[in-house]
Amino acid sequence: MARAFLREDDRYVALLDELERTVLRGLMEQTRILLSPEVEPTGDAFDDLVASMGVSLGASDEGVDTATGTTTGSATGSATGSATGSATDEDEGRDPALDRLLPTAHRGDDAVAAEFRRLTEEGLRQRKSGNLDLALRRIEAAEDDRVELAPDEAPPFLVALTDVRLLLGERMGMRTEQDADALYEALESLDGDDPLGYAMAWYDFLTWLQETLTQALMGERLDEGIDEGIDEGIDERLDEGTDEDPEEGPDR
Repeated sequence: MARAFLREDDRYVALLDELERTVLRGLMEQTRILLSPEVEPTGDAFDDLVASMGVSLGASDEGVDTATGTTTGSATGSATGSATGSATDEDEGRDPALDRLLPTAHRGDDAVAAEFRRLTEEGLRQRKSGNLDLALRRIEAAEDDRVELAPDEAPPFLVALTDVRLLLGERMGMRTEQDADALYEALESLDGDDPLGYAMAWYDFLTWLQETLTQALMGERLDEGIDEGIDEGIDERLDEGTDEDPEEGPDR
């Protein structure tokens, strides 16, 4: 049985059993694959920034005539072309889940949105992938079911949980509150071995785990200000004042 993230001295610690860690690791790995940067980082911050903008400073890529030192302009043309003419083709083959993880900044202007995406998306992919890599390392390093986070590891771990939850919700078709209500209503008529019920159980688990880490970072106890609807089972136990531990995770 999982235990909520709690602050222990200078660490944030949750208890996750082997099954919980295995499923969480699998979901994170799938999210990591989807978000994998198209341009792998080189380790040089400036080179990575330039590469993420779709521009190369190499002489061969820039179209520089090495004899005269003049620029032919091929790089400029390719950069502008990637943000205009090819944007539609790229969008047609784009996984819809990426729009949840990497939302469009300018919904009313496709050209502006494409240019903004060209300038920012690669860097965002790299940051999100880095968060997931860190989270995977911390899960794999667990001992005696203890997942421990240093203060500087907790925020990226939280972002990684958010991205995994967004992806799982998208795969289930959960995009609005109405979608969520419909899915929960459908659960009442599902067979016990229906994959949707299994996915919804892990979605609830991710929501709960994300909430406990958020509250630990804010210095709040789990029973002080839990959002309604995050985990109805936990809320009911708190309201009824039973002996069950509110810091344990929801049943799956």
